[in-house]
Amino acid sequence: MDLLAAALLGIVQGLTEFLPISSTAHLLITERLVHFEDSVFTVTIQFGSVLAVMWLYREKLLAVLRGLPSDPEARRFAAMLALAFVPAVIAGLFLDDFVKQVLHKSMSVIAWAFIFGGIVILVVERFRPSPIVFSADRTPMGRALAVGCCQALALVPGVSRSGATIIGGLLFGLERKAAAEFSFFLAMPTMGAAFAHDMWEVRHSLSADRAAEIGVGFVLAFVAAALVVKPFLEYVGRSGFAPFAWYRIAAGIALLGAIAAGWI
Repeated sequence: MDLLAAALLGIVQGLTEFLPISSTAHLLITERLVHFEDSVFTVTIQFGSVLAVMWLYREKLLAVLRGLPSDPEARRFAAMLALAFVPAVIAGLFLDDFVKQVLHKSMSVIAWAFIFGGIVILVVERFRPSPIVFSADRTPMGRALAVGCCQALALVPGVSRSGATIIGGLLFGLERKAAAEFSFFLAMPTMGAAFAHDMWEVRHSLSADRAAEIGVGFVLAFVAAALVVKPFLEYVGRSGFAPFAWYRIAAGIALLGAIAAGWI
């Protein structure tokens, strides 16, 4: 049963990490439902998702790394991501304990974040400014920083890191696919740093007896995320983000009902 729970959580993590529906919230809810809560496991499978997107964009990343010594465009890309990454670092330093010890334990916070986030997505999709940035690579520094500030809101479970950055991108003039790709690129330093920080915190809890569960969850998170990213980009380019908004609202209402009924 532990392996089945680990497999389920890995799939949930991979499928939801890069969609604007909050992978953290889905993991917290699923962990409650299957009675499988393990901080080391959760940290590890989340890193599986970010490795998947790094693998998908490996050519781009290698080109940037090779170009850093001499290519102004490569240096600009790296500086853009570093600047956008800063707000999440600052917010995490001050709020990490409160988020994990208080907000992560509140299903009602997650439910209302689902609903409010869905409404925000619908409003932004309807009234967003005309896009002026059509490539994530060409995002101006000021706009990148603004999107990074939006990302910091995702410390609240249910907000969604990808959702906050994508909607921030739309608000600050990025075209839909450019906003989604910028979110993917920004996930790499953000989730990589979160993984390093969390692994340091749980280093004393690492043990070989959970290796099978961690391995199953990690691999399935990697595979699920790798399968989702490209179709997601193609879909939002055609249809936008409204279906995800309606899903969030429905999920939030369902979660409030489950809380009221005492099921969760």
